[in-house]
Amino acid sequence: MNLAIDLGGTNIRIAQIEDGKCLHKTSVSCLAQADSSTVLGQLSQLIEGMMNERIEGIGIGVPSIVDPEKGIVYNVANISSWKEIYLKKILEDKFKVPVAINNDSNCFTLGEKLFGAGQPYANMVGVTIGTGIGAGIIVNHRLYSGEYMGAGEIGSLPYLDSDFEHYCSSFFFKEQHHTTGAAIAGKAKSGELAALDIWEEFGIHLGNLMKVILFTYAPQAIILGGGIVSAFPFFEESMKNTMHEFPYDVISKKVKVIASHLKDASLLGASALLEE
Repeated sequence: MNLAIDLGGTNIRIAQIEDGKCLHKTSVSCLAQADSSTVLGQLSQLIEGMMNERIEGIGIGVPSIVDPEKGIVYNVANISSWKEIYLKKILEDKFKVPVAINNDSNCFTLGEKLFGAGQPYANMVGVTIGTGIGAGIIVNHRLYSGEYMGAGEIGSLPYLDSDFEHYCSSFFFKEQHHTTGAAIAGKAKSGELAALDIWEEFGIHLGNLMKVILFTYAPQAIILGGGIVSAFPFFEESMKNTMHEFPYDVISKKVKVIASHLKDASLLGASALLEE
């Protein structure tokens, strides 16, 4: 049995993982604006509440780049005090079990590959869409993390007047329309045309990012996860119509774009880091 942690600037989720199943899962609001020791204390307290003699290791997904050998996390998104945290050493010294750390989008993608919709595909990309946007990459059935676990930071690629993250995540609703994705989804469900138009616009931007993924990786499948994917029916058509503009239709017509239904993909993937 392992402990798995999905560390975000909004919430920290933790669960015991055994045989590909989440047990005793809990989620708390992250004290993201506090100093680094306070956030570390919160994380340690959560781990203490889940530890027992059967726990063999701790796997953690973080929204940052990571030193793969020393387990140092750098510039964690939305936790401003975490500039350089020796997280692996801190937790291994305290809890006396192995600790494995990777980027949170990589954990989502690994979880989908091992336990979800990615199982049939040798080459796939997992995309997490929420507060920001990131990706994980599977090549020949293996997670490719790149240097410092930094592969797949597609949200930072230049796009229009900014980057893809500002048009393909919650930033789009906040900055372009001064609202939230949840609010627009609620209005779209009631058939409000203006809300449906906003989702159509979002799908066009996301479709342009999907084309970048096709140019870069030409995967068999792209699996979408994160909170915004619950609104997939509202932007699926415009996203796929935009993808049809890809010049190599032998690739664009074959790729599968799938909305994730695996609720705990990131936690399952974090646990699986200990087996990598």
